[in-house]
Amino acid sequence: MSMAAAAKGIQQAPSTKINRMSHRYTLLRPVCAAIYACFLLHTAGAQSTLVTGRVTDASTGEVLVGVSVFCPEYNKRTATDAYGLYKLSLPEGPDSLTVVFRYISYDEGSVRLAPASKVKADFRLLPAGQELKEVVIQGNSDIEDKKNSVQMSVTTLSMREAKALPALFGEVDLIKILQLKPGIIPGPEGTSGLFVRGGNSDQNLIQLDNNIIYNPNHLFGFFSTFNPDATEDVTVYKGGFPAQYGGRLSSVIDVRMREGNKDKIRTTGGLGLISSRLTIDGPIQKGKHSFLISGRRTYADLITNAINQANRNNPNYSPIPGYYFYDLNGKLDFSLGPKDRLSIGGYHGRDVFTFKDINFDIDFNWGNTATYARWTHLFSDKLSVNSGVYYSRYQYTILNTLDGFFFRAGSDIRDVSLKTDFLYVPNARHTFRWGATATHHQFGVARLKAGSTDGAVSFSAGQDFTSMEYGLYAGDEWKALPRLTLNYGLRLSGWTNSPATFVRTEPRLSGVYQLSADWSAKASYARMFQYAHLLASSGLSLPTDLWYPSTSGIRPQSSDQVAAGLSYLHNKKYLFTLEAWYKKLGNQVDLIDGAEIFSTPNLETQLAIGQGYAFSPLELEIEKKSGKLTGWIGYTLAWVRRGDFPDIDSGNYFPPRFDTRHNASIVGIYELNRRWQLTGTFVYTSGYASWLPQGRFSLFDIPGAPPQTVVPIYGPRNTFRYPAYMRLDLGAVYRFTAFNTQNDLTLSIYNATGRRNPYFIFLEPTFQQVQTGNQVIKTPVGIAARQVSLFPALPSITWNFKF
Repeated sequence: MSMAAAAKGIQQAPSTKINRMSHRYTLLRPVCAAIYACFLLHTAGAQSTLVTGRVTDASTGEVLVGVSVFCPEYNKRTATDAYGLYKLSLPEGPDSLTVVFRYISYDEGSVRLAPASKVKADFRLLPAGQELKEVVIQGNSDIEDKKNSVQMSVTTLSMREAKALPALFGEVDLIKILQLKPGIIPGPEGTSGLFVRGGNSDQNLIQLDNNIIYNPNHLFGFFSTFNPDATEDVTVYKGGFPAQYGGRLSSVIDVRMREGNKDKIRTTGGLGLISSRLTIDGPIQKGKHSFLISGRRTYADLITNAINQANRNNPNYSPIPGYYFYDLNGKLDFSLGPKDRLSIGGYHGRDVFTFKDINFDIDFNWGNTATYARWTHLFSDKLSVNSGVYYSRYQYTILNTLDGFFFRAGSDIRDVSLKTDFLYVPNARHTFRWGATATHHQFGVARLKAGSTDGAVSFSAGQDFTSMEYGLYAGDEWKALPRLTLNYGLRLSGWTNSPATFVRTEPRLSGVYQLSADWSAKASYARMFQYAHLLASSGLSLPTDLWYPSTSGIRPQSSDQVAAGLSYLHNKKYLFTLEAWYKKLGNQVDLIDGAEIFSTPNLETQLAIGQGYAFSPLELEIEKKSGKLTGWIGYTLAWVRRGDFPDIDSGNYFPPRFDTRHNASIVGIYELNRRWQLTGTFVYTSGYASWLPQGRFSLFDIPGAPPQTVVPIYGPRNTFRYPAYMRLDLGAVYRFTAFNTQNDLTLSIYNATGRRNPYFIFLEPTFQQVQTGNQVIKTPVGIAARQVSLFPALPSITWNFKF
């Protein structure tokens, strides 16, 4: 790549002792004294050079996240954080230092610096001459960084990279792409469900710009809520969780919205088979403040409404249900000076399903709302803070009217959170993080109101809870030895839901040892607690699933995960990552057999508490990051079990529905030339576990009379296995320029082989006609299994534009 970066604002400062604390830090000492007392021994040391700054896009002014910052003289490297900031601590020595900046789809940049105790260098990197010239879907900004990083079990994907892969109906979906990574089991056919390392779908902490998203799905799970044009990237932690994350057991899915262009107005969008998108962003004040507004909507309802309207006078016509979903994203970014930034953002999305007939009327809608305001301040080149206030809500409502009676059901959860996070980098050996969070939860659980439309009959039920959740954490990344780096921390979490109070400690530890220039060994341990529980009546992640708080009778869920792995970098192009892990799960919540949710005054009587575990001796990923052909191969061998539920299967252990023994994926992206790009994915998953009847019986009360309803006989849970799931997707991207507008046509074929994969299987009786006297009756003689499949081979085309 050519050199195309400009250094900006490089300055030098007088030398100072590392252990001399600034006046601002002294003011914070009462708050941080306990944390620093643990670290003072490590922080004292020799003089060093601290290089700090922010990296932005030279054409748009957007901050760049995950830029690799490298000093070849000392083989030291770091990466920019979520705000584009970096800190690189180097020992003093040579007369000059080189700092190199590398980022996918950008020209490499470097600068020579004179060593001093502190050097500030802001960089503006220029995009490469051919955007996406080399498409790399990566677990970090550089595979060598990933090999050397103390953080294991982590994956990062950018939206720009994800748009190259084929997608269902042409709808680019980051969550579905994450399903192609090892250790992440997809939900049923075509859905966006994620089951990470043996955890339930509710055990994933899903955040959009640090705001919790409780239901990240549209269309009953077939698409995620994240608009591709408003999303910058997503980072997934499958294990070895840093201390700043808490509240879930299995993973952290951190989605980041992109910033607006600070230099010029920009419009991007796309037109697909089921939805259209439009995003406008640009400067409020050039070079300083920016805005972004983005929207997406499906339009199938416009077609069905027109058909219904055309047939409104046909008495034999059955109306078609109407359905649509939409997303709205907005973000404002303000630069308040060299040391202060303010971000204000939000998201609102809804699914709406309606059906109206002469006697029957149903309205069903659900969705998320999230807003925030976040302030970033630099106290000094070594100390910074991010603080914010966050609001999040998820709700659904069902309204049904039938023959003079109505039925209204719903549930919701609302959060208001305060968060603050400090970052302190005193020298080349330590990076300290500490912070706190407090969240006020309001739960409206299984609200029900039913009765006659004239008010003569009325019935209502439901429960309301108010809870507080707290978190306090501290952690340090310590370069203990030249080849050994440790990341250790402790999180103290708490929950109050009168009269219940819980306080838990969550230790975290991970480490990497550089065996050689090409080999590294890693290990991690993390304890997590979860205080809000999702009560799901099926494995489909339906919008009617309920969130329920921890109470005196329902204690917090827990997990303990240990992992170990090896990383090998071959020829600077191929990264082999092998991990093994074991996860122990406590206080798992499930519904008892035949549970009644909406008609029960006390929902806890319908819940069962048990245990679980999951382990994998082999989680393998092979990644190629350079050349015309890039991509990865992933494979996971794993076992998952739940059990010790007194009211389920006599306490015996059983596999949950998402227990699949073998999971494999192949992803390939080939850059044919400057205009054409070819892509393909292959997925194999061994059969899901299922609970089907082992037999059925029927009773004859009166000789010669028709039999009563066939009654199923259920045995132990989930002893049946679905057939294996296999799918091949193919795609091509054609880029062109017309009328000063950058365009691409994305063509894809979902399930290109047309394989009929099972969505669900059900059993139904088979009958034989029997002559009895003067009557012919149907007698059940057997059981037949029926498979329901959703998607044959589905071609799609999407037009994307940017100007």
